[in-house]
Amino acid sequence: MSLSEKYADEIAQFTRVTGRLAANGYVTGYGGNAAWKLEDDLIMITPTMLNKGEITSTDVVFINMAGDTVEGTRRPTGERPMYIKFFNDRPDIRSVIHCHAPNVGAFAIMEGENLLMRPFFPETSHEVGPVPVVPYAEPLTQQLADNFEPFIRKYNSFIMENHGLVTMSSEGIDYTMMNVELLEASACSILKALAARRELKELSREAIEGLDNVMKQRNCPMFGAPGVYESLVELYF
Repeated sequence: MSLSEKYADEIAQFTRVTGRLAANGYVTGYGGNAAWKLEDDLIMITPTMLNKGEITSTDVVFINMAGDTVEGTRRPTGERPMYIKFFNDRPDIRSVIHCHAPNVGAFAIMEGENLLMRPFFPETSHEVGPVPVVPYAEPLTQQLADNFEPFIRKYNSFIMENHGLVTMSSEGIDYTMMNVELLEASACSILKALAARRELKELSREAIEGLDNVMKQRNCPMFGAPGVYESLVELYF
């Protein structure tokens, strides 16, 4: 049985997500990519040089953890070194999306305090977590992958400076996409509040302690690699 037959359901989910990325305006041209680790040595990944809204089941590529193509007729995204690093450094992670969602993208080009590191909304705080800025590096390079080193074990979402967003999770690609949409909506609200020239109101320490209870009730995994943090309070305060 071919991998495309074995993972037909996952391919269908994957292409729905890439279609949503394009439909939402989170990617343009050939930009953005996604990957889903299906086995210890098997990753489903987007092809290079193809608009995400046009990807079909026959365009999906399967690679191994060395970056070699296992099945597929197209070349995998040139940013596969970044994905391989993610999956190597974070064995708990199953899926990753890189996109250029416009409101989050505004924070990728802003000087000063990174407000996406602060808690403003409960859902974003306990489902996405703080979002640090990873220093700029040339796209498609090992240097870009290496720049994640100080951050990769501490967080699950990242702004690539002057570039875009990376979000990962221990769940399937649909869940990771929902977190991308959640963060984008939160970024939009923050920008609108800034445009209104009003002071931003963060969630209090007490509120974050309450969200720790929510995470325990829902059995949500903590952000970062297992064991790095025990509570949201550690992350935000």
